Amino acid sequence: MAKRDNHYEAAFEAWLRERQVPYVAVDEARRSQFPGGSIKSLDFIVSPHDGFRWLVDVKGRRFPAGGKQYWKNWSTRDDLVSMARWERWFGERFGGLLVFAYNVVGDRAPLPPERLFEFRGGLYAFVGIRVRDYAMHARKISDRWDTLAVSAGRFRELAAAADDFFHPPQLAMA
Repeated sequence: MAKRDNHYEAAFEAWLRERQVPYVAVDEARRSQFPGGSIKSLDFIVSPHDGFRWLVDVKGRRFPAGGKQYWKNWSTRDDLVSMARWERWFGERFGGLLVFAYNVVGDRAPLPPERLFEFRGGLYAFVGIRVRDYAMHARKISDRWDTLAVSAGRFRELAAAADDFFHPPQLAMA
């Protein structure tokens, strides 16, 4: 396991290891250099058994996020631009995936109890959404921070449990 100070990323990495999903943890100490400048590093390259590979950026959020705010899914424009560049760089066998690692702190969760993951005394739900779907439906929420989000209803339509992205259908059903 890579040294991870971010508990959301550490929980996601432990979840991948427990499920024996092949992955590479990316060193995020510095932004990656590309022709024309630097871009934000992704967090993981995940290589499920079906041959398609996911370029993953983990977004840690609490569920609920203060009060009764559920399904918080904000991201920065830089995250989306960088992930799109990674997709182009790696090619058609790779897809960008935002994984929202929800730390469940209330009595409701974004996934059923059997799909939650316990890590270091916390409970996590990993929900994925393709970067292209997120970008298509995201709306600006802050000019100052250049952040975007997808409406909760649309996010729930487009997102799925991360397991659904990392296992072939026949394994997910077994």
